Amino acid sequence: MKGLWIVFTTVFLAELGDKTQLATLLFATDDKLDRVGVFIAASLALVLACLIGVIVGSQLPKLIDPGKLKVIAGIGFILVGVWTMYDGAVNGG
Repeated sequence: MKGLWIVFTTVFLAELGDKTQLATLLFATDDKLDRVGVFIAASLALVLACLIGVIVGSQLPKLIDPGKLKVIAGIGFILVGVWTMYDGAVNGG
């Protein structure tokens, strides 16, 4: 359970306002869909996505040095951030 709070906080903040949350929000606006069903389906989808992440992540250190993996992940996050800022500036928003 070490690091539980850090993982929870990081994932929670990363999910706020992302495509998944916006898609779930849009599904919840549909009067034909049950809100509890939307919640359950979205929750199960996120659980499955996280399970895949944990399984793949647990195997990556066998293929790539963990230190190098952290650098690669950090560079990836920086590139996504730069691209997001660039896209927002170019597309007005």
